[in-house]
Amino acid sequence: MSDTLDATQARDMLVAVSNYMIDRTDTLTDADLAIGDGDHGIGMRRGFEAALEALNGEAPETVDAPFKATGMAIMSNTGGAAGAVFGTLFRAGSKGIPGDVIDGAGFAAFLEEGLAAVLKRGGVTEGQKTMVDALAPAARAARAASADGLQATTAAAVDGALQGVEASKAMVATTGKARSLGERSVGHPDPGAISISLILTAMRDYAQTN
Repeated sequence: MSDTLDATQARDMLVAVSNYMIDRTDTLTDADLAIGDGDHGIGMRRGFEAALEALNGEAPETVDAPFKATGMAIMSNTGGAAGAVFGTLFRAGSKGIPGDVIDGAGFAAFLEEGLAAVLKRGGVTEGQKTMVDALAPAARAARAASADGLQATTAAAVDGALQGVEASKAMVATTGKARSLGERSVGHPDPGAISISLILTAMRDYAQTN
């Protein structure tokens, strides 16, 4: 089994991610109902349903193309701030993927480039109870494991993201819809951070079985 993904495998991985996210609409809805208006699950489902349509065309010629297509679909169909930041993650992150395959270093670069663009676009930092609180530790963990190959890198990214989700429970929301809750947002994980952990989990599972 190769520890890299070519362009077709990258497309297939993102198809798997899309299906995984669609299947977890209720999980994300319930998480958002605790500190928001409950629309995060529906929005993410719309975005990834559109991604499925975009990915089910001709085989991609380059390994970054499926990531760009996914980002465009999410940005155009998810709606609101989630559409902007999750679309940016995939679109900007694709610029970090060098060459003809994705290896551990390329995957880490994908997360780092995506994180940098999300921080710039969203105007947020770690600790504000957003998806960044899962994405940032995931990117750091991925970079630390990148020399060990793609499977190890994706597994490390999931571990970092899950730690971020857990840490977000103790944070007070200072941005987004949950901001109005203030201290009442404490005790609940951020829905966007959960989405990051789910996306990375699906990527890890694909990398480990293909």
